[in-house]
Amino acid sequence: MTAFAPLLSLLEEVPDHRRAEGKVYQLAYVLLFSILAIVSGGNSYRSIVTFIEMHRLRLNEVFGLTWRRAPAHTVIRYILQGLDCDAVETAFRGHAKLLQAAHAKPGGGSLAIDGKTLRGSFDAFRDRAAAHLLGMFATDTALVLAHSEVDEKSNEIPAAQALLAELGLAGHLVTLDALHCQRKPSSSPQRPAPT
Repeated sequence: MTAFAPLLSLLEEVPDHRRAEGKVYQLAYVLLFSILAIVSGGNSYRSIVTFIEMHRLRLNEVFGLTWRRAPAHTVIRYILQGLDCDAVETAFRGHAKLLQAAHAKPGGGSLAIDGKTLRGSFDAFRDRAAAHLLGMFATDTALVLAHSEVDEKSNEIPAAQALLAELGLAGHLVTLDALHCQRKPSSSPQRPAPT
């Protein structure tokens, strides 16, 4: 339990969107067990339920719970789909910061920022382009410190600048793609004039 205490305390700060009467399963534990299931190879709501059911007695013992059965996959889906994404990102950033502080080498390592488009995230029905995320990776601890979504009508440059300012990383060595090597880095890339 003590190994999960810092993460659990951060997950307890994520707001619960459910009515008070419908809270049979505490949100922080549902989130923690979902994370454990995904890290163990689960990739669906049903696999999260299977993980919880298979390990329910041990989870009850370790975390002092009295769950008589795992929540249904529809309950897991309802809980996870209703989460405030920013609050979850804040919890993950807080956890990554704690891990980074505990395991970073003296003098620190470099940080790498890179963008990736999420496969299968486009939505043709809603005419939405694929989601593009910017991630920050600490090379000395191999931790992802933060994610930030790149606005559809923008690019990585302003997203990277906002992420660096938000995390207060002055004095760190940061590596970025060549896209960020421009005379005016705050503006979007200009296309060359046709000749």
